[in-house]
Amino acid sequence: MKVFTQSVNFNADSQLIKFAETKVLTLSKFHDKIVDAEVFLKVQNTSDKENKITEIKINIPGSELIVKRETKTFEEGINAAVDNLKRQLKRSKEKLRNSMIS
Repeated sequence: MKVFTQSVNFNADSQLIKFAETKVLTLSKFHDKIVDAEVFLKVQNTSDKENKITEIKINIPGSELIVKRETKTFEEGINAAVDNLKRQLKRSKEKLRNSMIS
């Protein structure tokens, strides 16, 4: 699986990009047909503390899963988004399995 990472309104350091890619690559355990993943890291220019937006898009045959999180840190956002995507991928695979049985 390929992971594409983009940072908007700031330059992400290599550690953050590596962290995002490592976390997203763990999703391949939950669905074996993931085509690729796109990670968008954005900083909003607001006075809110939760101004970091993490958006992860996973492409699987027949659909794409998108999760968006606003948090204080990118690590927090990446963790929350990946956890949510794990649930979505399990559900998607379950539907696929059920449609093959019937």
